[in-house]
Amino acid sequence: LLSPEKANETAPEKFRAKLATTQGDMVVEITRAWSPHGADRFYNLVKIGYYDDTAFFRVIDGFMAQIGIHGDPAVNAKWRGNGIQDDPNAGQSNKPWALTFAKSGAPHSRTTQIFFNFGDNRMLDNQGFTPFGVVVEGGEVLGRLYRGYGEGAPGGGGPEQGRVQMEGGAYLKSEFPKLDYIKTARILP
Repeated sequence: LLSPEKANETAPEKFRAKLATTQGDMVVEITRAWSPHGADRFYNLVKIGYYDDTAFFRVIDGFMAQIGIHGDPAVNAKWRGNGIQDDPNAGQSNKPWALTFAKSGAPHSRTTQIFFNFGDNRMLDNQGFTPFGVVVEGGEVLGRLYRGYGEGAPGGGGPEQGRVQMEGGAYLKSEFPKLDYIKTARILP
């Protein structure tokens, strides 16, 4: 977790991962051809246990649910500046249940944060938000995620991403106790 440079395996062309969440289990199927750099990064993050005990810190009804800031600030410090190359859109869209890496808007700014699309978000397709997978089992879990905090601070009542990066899970658990989490994420055989 503290050595991003070692998490550099090439992902299989297709693979599945089981995400055990506080609202139930989901299975995502990843297709490397859709976003090779994104698929490789997700594969490696799941293999090293990065997403274990990770909060859905930004859940916006009708839009998406975002995760991917680790609970340990030391881990965040190592990964925050470790972006991957952008992948051109391979014809996939940010449709419901599609899984996509978040980015700052700057080129090659995808790191560890991912989001699950709730609605038809194809307006993101030409902005570098390239889907790399889709929920194939347990999609109803997304409908049960706690949405009450909304957008992050300062625009809404949700967690401030800078504080999550710096203070980790302690900040989230003390100030946002209703958040849902990925308990474990594992590659399926």
